[in-house]
Amino acid sequence: MAAVTEAPPLAPAPEEKAPRKRRGRWTPYWLLLPGILWLIIFFALPMIYQGSTSIQTGSLEDGYKVTWHFATYWDAVSEYWPQFLRSGLYAAAATILCLLLGYPLAYLIAFRAGRWRNLIMILVIAPFFTSFLIRTLAWKTILADSGPVVSVLNTLHVLDVTNWLGWTSGDRVLATPLAVVCGLTYNFLPFMVLPLYTSLERIDGRLHEAAGDLYAKPFTTFRKVTFPLSMPGVVSGTLLTFIPAAGDYVNAELLGSTDTRMIGNVIQTQFLRILDYPTAAALSFVLMAAILAMVTIYIRKSGTEDLV
Repeated sequence: MAAVTEAPPLAPAPEEKAPRKRRGRWTPYWLLLPGILWLIIFFALPMIYQGSTSIQTGSLEDGYKVTWHFATYWDAVSEYWPQFLRSGLYAAAATILCLLLGYPLAYLIAFRAGRWRNLIMILVIAPFFTSFLIRTLAWKTILADSGPVVSVLNTLHVLDVTNWLGWTSGDRVLATPLAVVCGLTYNFLPFMVLPLYTSLERIDGRLHEAAGDLYAKPFTTFRKVTFPLSMPGVVSGTLLTFIPAAGDYVNAELLGSTDTRMIGNVIQTQFLRILDYPTAAALSFVLMAAILAMVTIYIRKSGTEDLV
């Protein structure tokens, strides 16, 4: 008699899961709302107001009205183009000096400082605990005509070279382009060091060891490995230095003269002294557009478009 085999029990059909409700899908937007409101109130609305001011005509006594007078832009640029050029030149010089001074310092902190790293970082950031105005005024004492700095420069005949370049005048440094550039370099140096340090710290030390195993000299290792990998920090540092330096007016006001006025000084004078608001607003927009164009070209040429 043949054995009867029982069929295995059928597996229960899987229960259909109810679709999950998309709870909290609006949460990211609610988290972004404070930042968006901040940008609208303190950036977008002032930009719109300044844009409308730049195309107004009138006077402070009679009032200003929007007349779509775009010729204000051309008049402002044609009259104050030397200050625009001077601002770009001073900002570029200060940025280059910050890079030359800041890169070795950032390299030291990232790879050679050891237990002194935190102390050096504190020393780099320490100037921020003092007012920007006080730090700039201190340079008037440092660069005084009878001070030790000018005496040393005269002894080394450094001022003879700077006089030939047109950066100083006679045996003094104050009220010259060199003083303005020195002030810009000092005040914005931390903005260069911190991004460079962050970028250098991320470099894997084993890459340097591998370069040494391949008999690469230290300079070759720096040129082929370290510097290319630190380019994001270089680009960020130069942007953080150049952009505020180009619009600065405190250093040129306190350390310079009428011959070293930057475009920031002109805008400040137009807004607060002459009270020509349309011209001041037009100059502000031209400066912003020029910096934006230069930054875009610079980022694309440096191959770091992800920073845009």
